[in-house]
Amino acid sequence: MDRAQQLSEFLKTRRARLRPEDVGVGNFGGQRRVPGLRREELALLAGVSVDYYTRLEQGRARNASPDVLDAVAGALCLDADERAHLHNLAKPTSTRRRPSRPQQVGPEMHQALQALATIPAYIIGRRLDILAWNDLARTLIADFPALPSAERNMARLVFLDDASKNLYPDWESKARDTVSNLRLDAGRHPDDLQLATLVGELSLASADFRRLWADHNVQGKTRGLKQFNHPQLGELALDYVAMRAPDDPDMTMMIYSARPGSEAATTLQLLASLSTPPAPDVAADGKHVPN
Repeated sequence: MDRAQQLSEFLKTRRARLRPEDVGVGNFGGQRRVPGLRREELALLAGVSVDYYTRLEQGRARNASPDVLDAVAGALCLDADERAHLHNLAKPTSTRRRPSRPQQVGPEMHQALQALATIPAYIIGRRLDILAWNDLARTLIADFPALPSAERNMARLVFLDDASKNLYPDWESKARDTVSNLRLDAGRHPDDLQLATLVGELSLASADFRRLWADHNVQGKTRGLKQFNHPQLGELALDYVAMRAPDDPDMTMMIYSARPGSEAATTLQLLASLSTPPAPDVAADGKHVPN
């Protein structure tokens, strides 16, 4: 993906969402023909010249200093994820951390995942690839072992699998969060060809994805409440928390749980009764492939 274009579009969309009154800027320029702040107003707030900010927004400013980027982030009222995204997009190519070999879930992470036998949990990696899961996650979200490995991807499931619109009652929120997560990944790894291919495929196949991708929203996986609509057990609301792997910042364990004594806790117990381990995956050489 074109880094300069990503930076340009991100800055334009962040500037467009700000109203002059939100940041104490008077409407001294007469009637506005476009939403949001003008470039000269943003430059004034950031303490940089209009010419420099214009070049930055057009992706033509080289090696912007962290202090300047922080000043622009402050003027744009960026949150922590957006600020990190701005710094990632503005990094010189030579300083970028590029994806290395394919991600592997270590035995300790597998053990931790399987130890969570009474709650759904799965491990997600770069590009929102689903790398490993426990039986309850398979029963609640998707039959991961039955999917070709290339389709074990949260963005693909949300936008290309019709079942997702039934699984998530608030599908729009899930879709928005998914795209925001993927945007953050794209900022960290703008030279990832597999990610660019995924974005291209989703853009061609889904108008919803195109719409949300154009918003340039970014958001990391943290914690919250997620609503599900299981085909057999009905609706349940689960708390979730994202726990990043200590040796790989691009690998996260997603853990869902129910509050003690809640209706969701009872539903999870019923879900566990539906969860039966599938036959193990077997590679071409006959060796067991762990989930």
